[in-house]
Amino acid sequence: MDTKDVGFENLCKDLGVANLNGWPLIESTVYFTDEGVRYLRSPGVILLSKPNTNIENIRGYLEGYGEDFLGYLDDDTRILTSGEALVKFAGQTCYCSFGPKRTFNNRVAEYLLNLKKSGHGSVFEHANYSFLLYGISRATTHEFIRHRAGFAYSQQSTRYVDELSLRFVERYEFQTDDTLHQKFIERINRAYKSYLELKEYLNEGDFSFLKVEEGPHAKTDRKKRINQLSRMCLPHELEAPIVVTGNLRAWRHFIEMRSHPSADIEIRRLAISIFACLKTIEPNFFSDYRILIFEDGHYSLTTDFKKV
Repeated sequence: MDTKDVGFENLCKDLGVANLNGWPLIESTVYFTDEGVRYLRSPGVILLSKPNTNIENIRGYLEGYGEDFLGYLDDDTRILTSGEALVKFAGQTCYCSFGPKRTFNNRVAEYLLNLKKSGHGSVFEHANYSFLLYGISRATTHEFIRHRAGFAYSQQSTRYVDELSLRFVERYEFQTDDTLHQKFIERINRAYKSYLELKEYLNEGDFSFLKVEEGPHAKTDRKKRINQLSRMCLPHELEAPIVVTGNLRAWRHFIEMRSHPSADIEIRRLAISIFACLKTIEPNFFSDYRILIFEDGHYSLTTDFKKV
């Protein structure tokens, strides 16, 4: 399939990236079926945290090496993001490169590019970024959490939430065909109704497997048991909001793997959205990526420095 390069600004415009004072996000609209069941059609991506680096605190450390090294603190850090300041300092610590012959901050793009070329990606692991991801299905989060190294996850629990918090996700493919869309609507209406019916039957019944010990948590424990049984009739299309924290190296690997044309389309769209938010605040860390668009309108990313 033919591809062509796309500019980053065009990508952000297409995805609807907003940048609120250095905090990018992509919002996802909530829709309703005629029976009032909520569903979403695209991933929502909200940056929650990013590095906050204080280089001034290393003054005492540098003094121990002599006056020449104190010049490191005179280099203007305002031209760096906190992530760049952290990664650059970590890299220069390896070689005690704080003297007059060091790479100055105005050459940070060149410095980071050299790290990518040499494959010294370990220093990228110091910079961590957290996102709230929503408008994605449980099928996609099951794929996501296979990325273990460098990531932490906190996901919505269907044992603790009830029908008031249940929403579904319509895949892109189902949005492109009226019949597939209608079948999706019917399917989630049916699943939601089945969930409520099963929950009601369990609540009204006297089942030995729902009996719990008396105590302050008895009501919660019984509700949890009913929820965990009722959720069995919910499909993979159930939305699964999740908070994900990853270091920069892990995010790069995730983006490279999941933005590939062979990746599942839902997680591929998610990876592209995360990339857009990260590059909005950290352009130098992602300057090596080329953005491609295919004939079908889907994006992909490529870089010469894979698995940095």
